[in-house]
Amino acid sequence: MSGSVIPSPNVWNSPDVYELENLAFDRGGLLEAAVRRTHDWSGADVLDVGCGTGFHLPRFAERARSVTGVEPHPPLLRRALHRVRGIDGVRVLHGEAGALPLPDASVDVVHARWAYFFGPGCEPGLAELDRVVRRGGTAFVVDNDATRSTFGRWFQRSLPRYDAVAVDRFFARRGWSVQRLDVAWEFERREDLEAVVGIEFPPRQAQEILAEHAGTRVDYAVVLRSREF
Repeated sequence: MSGSVIPSPNVWNSPDVYELENLAFDRGGLLEAAVRRTHDWSGADVLDVGCGTGFHLPRFAERARSVTGVEPHPPLLRRALHRVRGIDGVRVLHGEAGALPLPDASVDVVHARWAYFFGPGCEPGLAELDRVVRRGGTAFVVDNDATRSTFGRWFQRSLPRYDAVAVDRFFARRGWSVQRLDVAWEFERREDLEAVVGIEFPPRQAQEILAEHAGTRVDYAVVLRSREF
């Protein structure tokens, strides 16, 4: 792993709790529906950049011709390999966004969720998309929308220097389109929400969030960025 990889302390340090977060996120499937309206992956070769534990790989495999997950963190890579064992057409490779272990023009759809938060600095990864995506293909980047929603306010509070407008401009200059979606965290149990808040935010802020927010549901806004190649 090179120094260009920024650790993700939530999933890297607490993959079991992060699984609860994945299960709670967008149970209504609004994000998936928006992706499929833009470029349906049925019959396509799909790449999931920063696939983590491989949570999304089986879902892509239901319709795709092939699915490749790329993950830089070896413990998560091992979990992803275990998750997709026995699923035809799916593989998981060790690698990073800035040096994808794929040949030129080899994929049709790219999914990168929470992988390009900060705009400037991810240019090598975006250049790799130019290389590996076939003409007529589409790449998707899922970001938090820090400008609205309950989760967006929490996110902005935890990263006060995060400039959502600057990030939007960074991607717009490179030809990326934007869809803004309103989804949610919806947990089965309050203790699951509490655990997830505990890995997403510093301890003091997590305590404040849990004190001010009741229940098991959190409204959550996302930015779905896409670019056709």
